[in-house]
Amino acid sequence: MEIDFITNHHKKTKRNYLERVNKINKAEAAIKAKKWGFDYWDGSRDINYGGYHYDGRWEPIAKKMIDHYNLNNHSKILDVGCGKGFLLYEFKKLLPDCEIKGLDISSYAIENGKPEIKNSLTEGNANNLPFKDNYFDFVFSLNTLHNLYCFDLEKSLKEIERVGKKNKYICVESYRNEHERVNLLYWQVTCECFYTPEEWMWWFKHCNYTGDHSFIYFE
Repeated sequence: MEIDFITNHHKKTKRNYLERVNKINKAEAAIKAKKWGFDYWDGSRDINYGGYHYDGRWEPIAKKMIDHYNLNNHSKILDVGCGKGFLLYEFKKLLPDCEIKGLDISSYAIENGKPEIKNSLTEGNANNLPFKDNYFDFVFSLNTLHNLYCFDLEKSLKEIERVGKKNKYICVESYRNEHERVNLLYWQVTCECFYTPEEWMWWFKHCNYTGDHSFIYFE
């Protein structure tokens, strides 16, 4: 089922797409970004976030997810592509006794994770989740899986399905027309999967992914 938790958050960022390709060396920015280190998270805005710091903006999203999936203090929650763990921190604030786990490929993000939950974050790849079958009550992945090549995307979707019970949610970048496709190509520095919603739906079906999903667009 398609359900959108992310669009309002996504639209808060103002983007100058032409400046992104006319005023910076896009190839060099992508090379630096794909190392998933300081440059990606806290370096220049030309490369990616330009400083990824906690500011509480993820709390409303955590509340919406908790309400929608009926999560509680007994729930086990996994974030695949957790970054510095800001959204997981919001879950823990709202549900102090829940169990949280986060996984990210970036050692820099894990090392600089939210101190209160840093011990719940693990460095790793989404294509091989180090967790038991059907362990988590809620598994989610935000703006991560489109950064994988297709062979890892297939493994990752199957892994999310394997470790999760009923409730799963994935958000990925997509495009519905040529205008959005060009904007995505201009803006992104790490994306490897450039798919329409219909193609994403094919992937979900192909991998027997049974959870929810949403797409973000660069309008």
